[in-house]
Amino acid sequence: MARTVWLWSIWIPVLLGLAARAAGQGPSGLEAAAALEKVLVEAIAGAEPSVVAIARVRKQVPGESFGFEFRPDPFGRRTMPFVASKPTDPDFVPNEFGTGVVVDRQGLILTAYHVLGEESDYFVTTHDRKVYRAWIKGADPRSDLAVLAVDATDLVPIPFGDAATLRKGQIVIALGNPYAIARDGQVSASWGIVSNLARKAGLVLEESEPTGKSTLHHFGTLIQTDAKLNLGTSGGPLLNLRGQMVGLTTSLAAAVGYEQAAGYAFPVDETFRRVIDTLKRGREVEYGFLGIQPVNLLGQEVLQGMQGIRVHRVVSGTPAHRYGIKTGDLIATVNGKPIHDADGLVLEVGRLPVESTVRLGVLRDERKLDVDVELTKYPVRGKKIVTSPAPAWRGMRIDYPSAVLDAEGQASLGMAFFDDGVIVTDVEKATPTWEAGLRPGMLISQVERTAIRNPRQFRTAVAGKNGAVQLRLADGEDQTSIRTVAPGT
Repeated sequence: MARTVWLWSIWIPVLLGLAARAAGQGPSGLEAAAALEKVLVEAIAGAEPSVVAIARVRKQVPGESFGFEFRPDPFGRRTMPFVASKPTDPDFVPNEFGTGVVVDRQGLILTAYHVLGEESDYFVTTHDRKVYRAWIKGADPRSDLAVLAVDATDLVPIPFGDAATLRKGQIVIALGNPYAIARDGQVSASWGIVSNLARKAGLVLEESEPTGKSTLHHFGTLIQTDAKLNLGTSGGPLLNLRGQMVGLTTSLAAAVGYEQAAGYAFPVDETFRRVIDTLKRGREVEYGFLGIQPVNLLGQEVLQGMQGIRVHRVVSGTPAHRYGIKTGDLIATVNGKPIHDADGLVLEVGRLPVESTVRLGVLRDERKLDVDVELTKYPVRGKKIVTSPAPAWRGMRIDYPSAVLDAEGQASLGMAFFDDGVIVTDVEKATPTWEAGLRPGMLISQVERTAIRNPRQFRTAVAGKNGAVQLRLADGEDQTSIRTVAPGT
């Protein structure tokens, strides 16, 4: 990486000067380099008040030893041990650290989900060296994004750019907290170019996610850059030369024993903005789900000019089944965008909100069809943090059946007899719904005489009802089962 930076410093002035001379006018190489330098300095200066250092401190476990340590006095002698510095002290060095960007003046800070940890406290240091204790406002494992909150009302939000305008070769700037050296809030900068776009995160095989693809970024969203991104820069901004954030930096892309010369960033696009707006409100981020198992075309089919994916299986009780998608169909486009592999289909469908209508370009028996499908909710694995959940109704919470995972991490799907309605996810004891016999896992298909297909329709159906309400269950055992829920107190 050092050699790369050295080459840049040598060749940029030369190339700029040559270009100017070829045009027969313009500044010298040094003048052109100084102009570029000025642009970089101004972009960094404009953005760094919006970038913070994050310290993650594991909570003290009962029985653990205190953080005593020896330090030398000015003459090099070892002094009596004393308690290690607190996170609010200027000389505190955290064991876990990261970067964040301000996204709301009222104390909201965006970072990467993987910066968070179990049983931890968080401290944020701003550009003006103020230290705030932070708490998690919302966190979403599928986007790998999280929003922290601090008690502040005068922060400087970072301006967003548009990653859709990026092209390979564009100059970008990364700001962050590498190795916690920016723990005083004075963030470090690196720069480089956009190396590639729409890259896939490396697979991380886990018991809870055997495919190794736990986020949307595993299906091809990432900006690749050669800007230096060391440990601790995750959650920092990737800037264009206007000082706008076009990406949120994440992990290094290096194999053990090789030069760490590549990094990635989540693109600031429509999905990114939707996720941030949802997390800022402390709500759950929801993603669309189609309900098929796609497979890539055979190599021979691709050589013959075929393009798309093959439907290997359609899950009963999902939108794909309801709207007539069949095993063996070839899906070539999603909302008019060409699909080249299974990951591309998962990404295009999965980045859409729940209940979106998606148009699939289908080839079936050499006939071209356009099939409009209303998506249900994707079953997100991992720990979601939702501080402002949708309100309970008479002590009961509900969700889409497709979104609920069982103890083995499998979605509650495959119910050919049930493809509409809502599933009960939680019932508080001693509430009207509990007394009516409703329990988690039950499926509700009707409110009074009104059929419901999703939580939104359920909430509309019960809105304004002050008396007893009858709910019809579809539990696979007694299709005519009725529960009468008394009025709330």
